[in-house]
Amino acid sequence: MVRLTIPRVTLVLISALLLTYAFVIAPRTTSWGRENATADPVPTAAPATAGPSPSPRPEPVLFPPAGKMFIGVTTDKGPYDLAAVQTFTVAAGHQPQVMLFSAGWASATFDRTLFDRISGRGMLPMLAWEPWDHQLDQAARKKKLTARKIDQLRSDQPRYRLANIARGDFDSYLLSWATGIKALGYPVAIRFAHEMNGDWYPWSELANGNRPGGYVKAWRHIHDLFRAAGVTNVTWVWSPNTRWDSSTPKLSTYYPGDAYVDWVGLSGYYGTGAFSRYRSFDAIFDQTITEIRTFTRKPLVITETGASDGHGRKAEWITQTFRALPRHRDIIGLIWFEVNKELDWRIVSPPAAARAFAQAVAAPRYRFTWSPDMLPRTTLDE
Repeated sequence: MVRLTIPRVTLVLISALLLTYAFVIAPRTTSWGRENATADPVPTAAPATAGPSPSPRPEPVLFPPAGKMFIGVTTDKGPYDLAAVQTFTVAAGHQPQVMLFSAGWASATFDRTLFDRISGRGMLPMLAWEPWDHQLDQAARKKKLTARKIDQLRSDQPRYRLANIARGDFDSYLLSWATGIKALGYPVAIRFAHEMNGDWYPWSELANGNRPGGYVKAWRHIHDLFRAAGVTNVTWVWSPNTRWDSSTPKLSTYYPGDAYVDWVGLSGYYGTGAFSRYRSFDAIFDQTITEIRTFTRKPLVITETGASDGHGRKAEWITQTFRALPRHRDIIGLIWFEVNKELDWRIVSPPAAARAFAQAVAAPRYRFTWSPDMLPRTTLDE
């Protein structure tokens, strides 16, 4: 038996105190313990003044809303002069929800005011972005050449070959637009190098020394550059021309893939070229839509259409077109070519065409307002 003396008792007490400090007090006062104070297992009461949790943000409204279809317009002067848009709006009795305008790479630099003018009028800006020098086209037209000769002259622009775009020759130019569009803070649609399945533009694989597969490579390069720049407010619109015969390559050979496309566009007119005789909307568009649906289910937009009055049937064509559209549930929008170019495609001429158009777009499915807060829909099942 150990005899407890005062010195021994004192030693035991000191040892106990040292052990308490080592295992209880010291860990709570180290720097790690201070930095991880939330690891303390002792619960703390919430402050008495704490307010309610913030409400979750509402889901954005899709554009166009379910069951709706937008009406758009494009004019010869675009956002530089909105007088033609105003005339169209009055004649249609309808505020268009989208405006398409063009910018050629040879001369157009990013200009925020153009986009703001469109959005400020309650329309989603859609940029027709064209890698060429459009002045060559204008010069050829002034010579009063045949349409075929004009196509040949304007499509021969070696600087804008697809391979040059894909290898990065225009990256600094592209980045300046990507930076500007990102800073807008509202949605923008980009229709890059439309009607690529023809041979009348320098970005066609059938012209300008381009090679098969070049279009997809150029498209993906631009898309990837925008993505790397953090641009998230662009709706990418892939837009071929309606098929006029079976001699051209399959449209799928030009398609960049669903990961690179948000909307599929189509150009098609009544009253020109192969469609100079009377043909209904379905006769012009159905074959191409059927072909497109073999490789993508992306929402479809008629990005360019119009009718001439060469046979006095313009108003009739407009009426029949809007009767046909509700059967095409995958078409979410139509953009009218309100331009007097080669032929007069405007709804304001003749007056019967304006009346037919106004009556058609008065239907509830076209009546809604675009807002910068809306989110462009990218699938058909939303």
